[in-house]
Amino acid sequence: MLKDVNDSLKLFIEYLQIEKNCSKYTIEHYHHDICGFIMFMSEQSIASISEVQYSDARLYLTNLFERKLARKTIARRISSLRSFYKFLLREELIQDNPFALVSIPKIEKRLPEFFYEEELEQLFKSCETVTPIGQRNKALLELLYATGIRVSECCQIRIKDLDFSLSTILVHGKGSKDRYVPFGKQANVALKQYIQNGRLELLTNKQSHDVLFVNYRGGPLTERGVRTVLNSMFEKSTLNGKIHPHMLRHSFATHLLNNGADMRSVQELLGHAFLSSTQVYTHVSNEYLRKTYMNHHPRA
Repeated sequence: MLKDVNDSLKLFIEYLQIEKNCSKYTIEHYHHDICGFIMFMSEQSIASISEVQYSDARLYLTNLFERKLARKTIARRISSLRSFYKFLLREELIQDNPFALVSIPKIEKRLPEFFYEEELEQLFKSCETVTPIGQRNKALLELLYATGIRVSECCQIRIKDLDFSLSTILVHGKGSKDRYVPFGKQANVALKQYIQNGRLELLTNKQSHDVLFVNYRGGPLTERGVRTVLNSMFEKSTLNGKIHPHMLRHSFATHLLNNGADMRSVQELLGHAFLSSTQVYTHVSNEYLRKTYMNHHPRA
């Protein structure tokens, strides 16, 4: 990487961290996307970021399509570069934004995958709570579905974040935004059993950390570990198909809306910055109603 590129990228990352208060995950995406373009610049013998023209931006877009990347990935990369150059323009490090007029490809809208309430009941029934691992798994499943929190948020939860008297949890969300989310009776019971019994047994090395969910060695459970746990539970159930942690988040939001919750409340519970992010679940609910109608109405 050339020096002016290095310096510009460093400034932009600091801007994302300090001014925009972006999450670590978001910053990693920006960094990855911009570094990908810097490699393209090197291949095209473009010596400086200020030398990039609209034609170069178009050529890069064509290059992404030729590599058969998903439209969503291409759209994100172009959006990242547009933001990067917009920042450089604001700082007067360049004179124009070559990505300003590059059209982002339309993304095929997919409805979020979710479980029906009957399917989740089968999953919960397959949970054993005799062993420490079983108690942890049941508490993990109950909490993810009861709160709709992200896996990254779940792995950050500490014992002190739980308030059993109010049945609420302090969630440390994206962009360092905290929120309180309630959880129900089933999650309350499962969490208490796990904390008072299973978790203590798993902390074999008498580790002093207060991270809520731990692995079989007593260390903090990672995001990858959560996925492994859920896959194992799913395989032991009678359900077919696949599971990923976000399906529980999608199920949480969809079931709330199906049962009459208002969208603003669901937005707050999910920790969405924009209502548009939550509106996708109305489409899921409408599709659910449509299928119910088609399957059950005598003249459908």
